[in-house]
Amino acid sequence: MTHDDSMTRSLSTGPIGNGLILRQATATDMEALVAFTADVLRHQDAPAPDAHTAAWTRDLMEGRHPHFNPDQLFFVVEEIQSGAIIASACLIPQTWRYGDVPIAVGQPELIGTRPDYRGRGLVRALFSAIHECAAARGLHLLAIDGVPYFYRQFGYEMALERHGGRVLNAARLPAGDRHDAYRVRAATEADVPSIGSTADQAAARYLLTSCRDDSSWRYELSGRQPMSFYRTELCVVVGADDRPVGFLAHASHTARLAGATLALYACELAAATSWESVTPSLLAYVRSTGAQYARAEGDDFRYVGLWLGTDHPLYAAIESLRPQVAPPYAWYLRVPNLPGFVRHVAPVLEQRLAGSAFEQHCGELRLSFYRGGLRLRFDDGRLVAVTAWQQANDLVGVERLQPTTAPRADAFFPGLTFLQVLFGYRSLDDLAYAFPDCLVRTDNTRALLTVLFPQRPSSVWPVV
Repeated sequence: MTHDDSMTRSLSTGPIGNGLILRQATATDMEALVAFTADVLRHQDAPAPDAHTAAWTRDLMEGRHPHFNPDQLFFVVEEIQSGAIIASACLIPQTWRYGDVPIAVGQPELIGTRPDYRGRGLVRALFSAIHECAAARGLHLLAIDGVPYFYRQFGYEMALERHGGRVLNAARLPAGDRHDAYRVRAATEADVPSIGSTADQAAARYLLTSCRDDSSWRYELSGRQPMSFYRTELCVVVGADDRPVGFLAHASHTARLAGATLALYACELAAATSWESVTPSLLAYVRSTGAQYARAEGDDFRYVGLWLGTDHPLYAAIESLRPQVAPPYAWYLRVPNLPGFVRHVAPVLEQRLAGSAFEQHCGELRLSFYRGGLRLRFDDGRLVAVTAWQQANDLVGVERLQPTTAPRADAFFPGLTFLQVLFGYRSLDDLAYAFPDCLVRTDNTRALLTVLFPQRPSSVWPVV
């Protein structure tokens, strides 16, 4: 998915008072930005700037990312008199899937402010620029993996699972490199088509996944600098005939064994390949690699973190190793144009109606967010219209959730909580349990909402 970078010039740039200016970064800012992000975004209580963040920033500023233009998508707040960078943020475009529908996504990243300038609204100003940029590019969704609570104030809701998975005790992993007819080797450029097709096939298990074209896979393979924060080692699993049957991605040799843990971010096998047969070879490779990292760092290797989401076929194959369940964190999501987004993913909603009790459903579904809402109109099982809607404030009588012919809402979702069911993060029942003011008028509406918006696992490995 391509975008017109000429449309991303933000209206929010310019002087913002107190001797500061918000502007788009240029190539001449690279060294200053590298030093700034490494210093401000260091690990919690770390005594020195973070070299991995520095390398990642340099990757972006040098244009290594296949879909990131640093001159259009990096913003800084600068002290006019000294020229010092005070705050920064960027927007990394990528493509995800909602079911089998591609969606254009922007990931705000490298967001930070110098400590002595915090609390002055600089991040809010940066987000105004980012949101204008996202609108100009026609992005369907913005997603942040960020600190607790903070991004809610900019219109984001925690509404999609992030990481989570299983943690294995390294001492329980099989040793040696002889396991059936499979082995793991480093991926090469020639493996990119096989890796891409395997990833696309696996995406059918999930509601939301990230998409990678060939240029994105090459970026994962060799595009990042060795010290980059998101550098991974991309490997393929091959059979006795040396043909690839799957792939995996794990933390690189230049990354720390964080918490004595080797992290896996992706692991998939081609269709008709047995997880039970391949898993011993996978685990033997992981044990050998983790031990190699530990020797190089003079550190311990005690755990393997399978950050593959809450649901993955590998988990059934490792039950005998008694893995610990690691609950997921969450992505913050912001949908700039909610009616437009729902219209865009209408094919997925119509597929859910097909074969259900609502296969030929006709009528309106009115959803109130208390301040705003949506009206969905169906005809013969097709979603024919989605519009913004607000329940009138002159209706007579107190709301008692009784059936009615008046133009009242069929269901109520406080604030941004509707995003949690839209993205499969929570079931309707879970949401109603957590929010007493999440209300549904009739059993028929509850059944329709459950068909349209079922709880579904997602697995997003972003291209950053």
